[in-house]
Amino acid sequence: MDSIVQKYVIEHTEEESELLRELERETNVKIYHPRMLSGHLQGKLLKMFSMMIAPYRILEIGTYTGYSALCLAEGLLPGGILHTIEINDELEEFIRLYINRSPLSSKIKLHIGNALNIIPGLDETFDLVFIDGDKREYLEYYQAIFDKVRQGGFIIADNVLWNGKVFNENENDEFTKSIRTFNDYVHYDTRVENVMLPLRDGMMILRKR
Repeated sequence: MDSIVQKYVIEHTEEESELLRELERETNVKIYHPRMLSGHLQGKLLKMFSMMIAPYRILEIGTYTGYSALCLAEGLLPGGILHTIEINDELEEFIRLYINRSPLSSKIKLHIGNALNIIPGLDETFDLVFIDGDKREYLEYYQAIFDKVRQGGFIIADNVLWNGKVFNENENDEFTKSIRTFNDYVHYDTRVENVMLPLRDGMMILRKR
């Protein structure tokens, strides 16, 4: 996004909470690859999506430091639960610190481990799934969760533009090829309808027919 446009957009988007501001600040200071954090604009969009859908069950694949989980949990119905899965066990203490400080902490269940091993054990039907884990496994995540998403439910995948590499024919690393494969697969999957948004690094929004 053009820096002038981005500045204007942020100025006209509701401010993030003090907890989220602190989480973003601490992530940038203490955690590797802080660019992976959803951040203010994307976080607000995820919150809005969640509030529009009013989900009872959410699954997030790829917690990182918990920013997106806290945003998504805002839209949960009373009694709702967000399951979030993070493979990096070194982040667990940091994630729990911020989840536990949130008034939504009782609605968030953190799982540490490989999502492809954890998902089969989740006896849930999800209204909303947010995919933001290992880019090489996006299609595997999609296939693992598809039958657990209710009819009319939503799947959101992050980073589907992958720094513009997906439309550069000279970029053929493992990550880029996997994202391309995912994008093409879901676009032609007649079981869903889809729209891709060019926000930040690209978001694919899917609705299960």
